Amino acid sequence: MLSIAGAPITEHQVVKARDAGVDRIILATSYLAEVFEPYFADGSEFGVELIYAIEETPLGTGGAIANAARYLRSEDNAPIIVYNGDVLSGHDLAGQIRQHITTDADLTLYLTEVEDARAYGCVPSDAEGRVTAFLEKMPKPITNRINAGCYVFRRSIIAQIPLDRVVSVERETFPQLLASGASVRAFIDTSYWIDLGTSQALVTGSQDLVLGAIASGAVPTVIAHALIGPGAIVDASAQIDGGSTIGSDCKIEANAKVNGSVLLDNVEVGSGAQIVKSYVGKGVRIGAEARLEEAAIGDEAVIGVGARIEPGAKVQFGEHIVAGAIVVA
Repeated sequence: MLSIAGAPITEHQVVKARDAGVDRIILATSYLAEVFEPYFADGSEFGVELIYAIEETPLGTGGAIANAARYLRSEDNAPIIVYNGDVLSGHDLAGQIRQHITTDADLTLYLTEVEDARAYGCVPSDAEGRVTAFLEKMPKPITNRINAGCYVFRRSIIAQIPLDRVVSVERETFPQLLASGASVRAFIDTSYWIDLGTSQALVTGSQDLVLGAIASGAVPTVIAHALIGPGAIVDASAQIDGGSTIGSDCKIEANAKVNGSVLLDNVEVGSGAQIVKSYVGKGVRIGAEARLEEAAIGDEAVIGVGARIEPGAKVQFGEHIVAGAIVVA
């Protein structure tokens, strides 16, 4: 539910699925499951039917899929799309579904290419597009193609995942499918992709949505250098740019500068303050002449006059940083 470019990450994903022709979505949730339903309700406002599958205890990537599959209504041969909740992607989801159907695959994996695959497991494939292995992180990856977190399963394959226990699709399900001779296909798409697992990645993803590096149906189609939410008051002398998002009912005072940052709702920024490539939670108060750079600020925090939050530093929920203080990572 963290917001980027004015909408929760999950909304960007729901809209992407809808635009690819999906009309029924099962949202697999566990931690803080209760925060989703008040926003999304039954999904009708977003053009889909939305069902909630709640895990009482975390079940891993495969266990979550098996738990959510209780709510499927499709036939055994039908394509079922599964994708990770912390990825922002511009890949051709409709094209991935078409390829899956055309090749009569058991599983079709979206793969993307990264400059350095050492931080990821890599996924090699042959000339015919068949996946040949799932390899753990290694110092010298044999390919720069990685699992990008979107899968199309044959419905009957999902039924093979054990229920009510922790299962990893990456370490168990996928290797077992290969070993059994199942048809596992690669859908290679090198368009925009980012893992939103850090505050800086959230900022980057939000910037890219606002500036048009990636499109989302949850974002207005015409945006200049920033997205300003309803009720926000921005002084005429303030500078808001770099793909920043200013949430609803924020207040930006004279000569403040916000560059490439995300400010959630009800944030107040004092005169002359500077916020650079930072993620700022709801209800934060930032004093005059304070400076934040590549920082993550929790909801309801207070940053004192002239304080400095250095790159990589985090301020926790409700924390008070006194005037003139310097916070380092």
